[in-house]
Amino acid sequence: MPRLAAALLIVLAGALLAEARAAERYVEGSDYYRITPPQTTTVAPGKVEVMEVFSYGCPVCNTFQPTMEGLRRVLPANAQIVLLPAAFNPSADWPMFQRAYITAQLLGVAERAHQGIFDAVWKSGELAITKRPLPSLEDAAKVYARLTGVKPETFLATAHSFSVDMKIKAADAQILAMQVPGTPCLIVNGKYRVSTENKIEGGPIELVKFLVAKESAH
Repeated sequence: MPRLAAALLIVLAGALLAEARAAERYVEGSDYYRITPPQTTTVAPGKVEVMEVFSYGCPVCNTFQPTMEGLRRVLPANAQIVLLPAAFNPSADWPMFQRAYITAQLLGVAERAHQGIFDAVWKSGELAITKRPLPSLEDAAKVYARLTGVKPETFLATAHSFSVDMKIKAADAQILAMQVPGTPCLIVNGKYRVSTENKIEGGPIELVKFLVAKESAH
């Protein structure tokens, strides 16, 4: 057998072995769960969507932020992170934060303000969920103004618009369809739900990379 052909066979065998080991490493129904039916993604054709369902009022989401930043750094170019805000916990102001995030999305400033809003809740206390009364949408508008320059009146007019109301309904329906048990929760390409609570070998970053590779091969 020519040396080149032999070398190619060795490389192929190595790749197949690595894939088989990865498949053994992660178990569907334990480490990740298939979503039926799969959900439509919002990314461009050819991209693999990695969604985080989150809330600014969720303390675990706040501590999960470094993991999300680590994931953002190591994902391949064909993978794209998107965020979906949940409203599970009214007593911790989650519906307000959901509306505020979707408003910021429509205004094109959500990504720019993302870490700043977490900090306003958990560091500076501007939007602390321990306050009574809870922080209002007007309070959030002032923080977004400081972080992005969007005028509070512009933010509030958008927040109370029909477009935001419809996007909130769509977000709630999608979260229900994906059977999200809590936050933070990662969804890969609308097909696989990753529980961040499980002690997964290699952590959620390696599992998400495995699922992205699985989807990229299709």
